[in-house]
Amino acid sequence: MAYFNINNEVIASKFLPSFSLTLEDSYATSIYSDTDMQAELVKSLRNNGQIPVFDLQDGLYERLTVEANIAFYHKWFGCGTPIPEILVWFELQTCAKTPIYKCSESEIRRVRFVRYYMSAAHPMVFLEPIHGVDIKTVQTFITMMEKIKASNIPVLVLVSNMEHALLLGEVAYKLQEKGIQPIEVDDGEEEATTDSPAPPTTTNLFKITAKVDDKMILFDPPEIDYIESQDGKAMIVINDQSYAMESTLGEMEKKLGVYGFYRCHRSYIVNLQKVREIITWSKNTYSLRIDNKAQSTIPLSRTKIQDIQEKFSLK
Repeated sequence: MAYFNINNEVIASKFLPSFSLTLEDSYATSIYSDTDMQAELVKSLRNNGQIPVFDLQDGLYERLTVEANIAFYHKWFGCGTPIPEILVWFELQTCAKTPIYKCSESEIRRVRFVRYYMSAAHPMVFLEPIHGVDIKTVQTFITMMEKIKASNIPVLVLVSNMEHALLLGEVAYKLQEKGIQPIEVDDGEEEATTDSPAPPTTTNLFKITAKVDDKMILFDPPEIDYIESQDGKAMIVINDQSYAMESTLGEMEKKLGVYGFYRCHRSYIVNLQKVREIITWSKNTYSLRIDNKAQSTIPLSRTKIQDIQEKFSLK
């Protein structure tokens, strides 16, 4: 088993809290933080730890085809996997003869993934790898991480999106000014809950309140895409906009169950009417795709997959 330690000697920055983290090759680790702290962490890793961070900015040869780019780096890194096999692994066989400048952003991202994979860096640190790409590219990245771990290389993913942290990291952390803390991930054990209260007598008048500055805003339950937990408080999400609440996720679960909301993960409650797709990333990794402008994907606990399939009459 391979390990890599990130400690105070590596993180030598007055803008970052003191912390120590051990990366193991048996699982992928993710760190969720705001963009400012993320940038400082990347800078510190590069300058003090001499750790390469794959930030999707490394140059590709735009006039060359996808296959020609891969062939160049295949020789450069001395990769032993045949190029046709790599093209299939990374879903690039259909655009292999296309120049990079004519490819979509998602296709270009997958070419970059190939380059990083063939480099066999130790450890591999990725910055926002699945931001703004299609489902196929997300799946490709998750598959690549499995191959990297099989090669005994520790993987660290840096993201500014909580959903991405939970999706990509088998062990996920949140980095803030006060330090680094594990993000609570559903381990299959349900929290003790009391019986759901009876539905409101006049359901059409029931509103969910959220605070924006000094104003209280009222939302109808059908408007809400999902609710997520941040620092112990519930956040309403509507079309990728978040609104803070005074309630906890557990309190909202009790109130909204009658309106078709479902606790799909320890940190998320989803409006089942907004679910468009159940995505299987790997044997134990699932997401729900929401039918909203942002096409949001939120984590689905592996312990809930059978239950939600039954709710949608898929079994």
